[in-house]
Amino acid sequence: MQDPVGFLYNWLMSLLISWGISQAISNILLTLLGIIILIVIAMVLDVFLVWVERKVVARFQDRLGPNRIGPWGIFQPFADIIKLLIKEDITPAGADVFVFNLAPILSLASVLLLWAVLPICSVIFGVDLNVAMLYIVAAGAIGTLSIIMAGWASNNKFALVGAYRMVANMISYEIPMVVMLLIPVIFTGSMSMMSVSKAQSQYWFVLVAPLATLVFLISAIAELGRSPFDLNEGESEIVSGYHIEYSGMKFGLFYAGELLHAFTFGAFISIMFFGGYNGPGVEQMPILGVFYFFIKAMIGYWVIMWIKYTVPRIRIDHMLYFNWKFLVPFSISILIMTAVMHKLLSGYQTSVYIFGMLAANLVLGWITVEILRSQTRKQHHAIDPAAQAVAKLAHQ
Repeated sequence: MQDPVGFLYNWLMSLLISWGISQAISNILLTLLGIIILIVIAMVLDVFLVWVERKVVARFQDRLGPNRIGPWGIFQPFADIIKLLIKEDITPAGADVFVFNLAPILSLASVLLLWAVLPICSVIFGVDLNVAMLYIVAAGAIGTLSIIMAGWASNNKFALVGAYRMVANMISYEIPMVVMLLIPVIFTGSMSMMSVSKAQSQYWFVLVAPLATLVFLISAIAELGRSPFDLNEGESEIVSGYHIEYSGMKFGLFYAGELLHAFTFGAFISIMFFGGYNGPGVEQMPILGVFYFFIKAMIGYWVIMWIKYTVPRIRIDHMLYFNWKFLVPFSISILIMTAVMHKLLSGYQTSVYIFGMLAANLVLGWITVEILRSQTRKQHHAIDPAAQAVAKLAHQ
């Protein structure tokens, strides 16, 4: 139980070698087997997430949700999959068939590629990549490419406009998200996700970087295109956005990719700011890390669902204004403050370091709130002449 995956790998390796297969070929076969198992686990989890999301939104809206097919409606997602598989596969006239069919595959593949660097526990992980943070950004960009491919190849102006809106959203909010990815790098001195998880064995990074955690959560929701940032749909266009022309399992791939991406971002938040697989008893039994990892990732996914089904969508000009005029400069300020305070406090005891970093975050947050209040007052006074008159009388 200390290292079940390593034990199984060594047993299969010795078995294949005993069959006369060379060690190099055996290693390739076992690596492919590991990739297939990881993809199967992710896809089974995706099916479970469909049920979870439908039950959660039902509770938010005072409904029951799926409750007919199987106990608590647990088999409803399988019925939905069968329905998608047997639905007619329609390709629009004038569409670029190859690009049109490739887009949903890339959408789901971009999420599955992210799982290659997720440390599920200290002994179960795909690759301990020393540039994992850069890999996350690069793999996520494939999802952006799939969206513009889907909108362009559909030969539908509404799909193309929806793709433009979605890509503008994703590219804009990638900037503060990438900046916040540098915060754990500052604390650990490494871009490895495994190193980030190991470094939080004593304390979670959310204690020393609460503002970075909040900004990363907001950027992640925008990157997912979930409410209040779900601008792929247009209020004046009764269409679903860039995938309006997709039917059957092609649409199902987009939907599966969105749900799994949301859970994956919950996993990233747990790894970078909430200790990842760390928890009581992990040192003695590393396999417990799997339980802690999925619990924390599911909590992050639940928060993303909570926001999606509670907050209404905003206008695209407000969304971009919020990013470029607030979130980007705010994230850069957090990065500079974190780098300076880390350098000043790195020689002190852990308790002093945590208190100093937390205090710096609170001060920066208070300064930001005061600046926003001042700007809001100026805007109100500029818009409302009556407010200007009242302010002048109060001043006199």
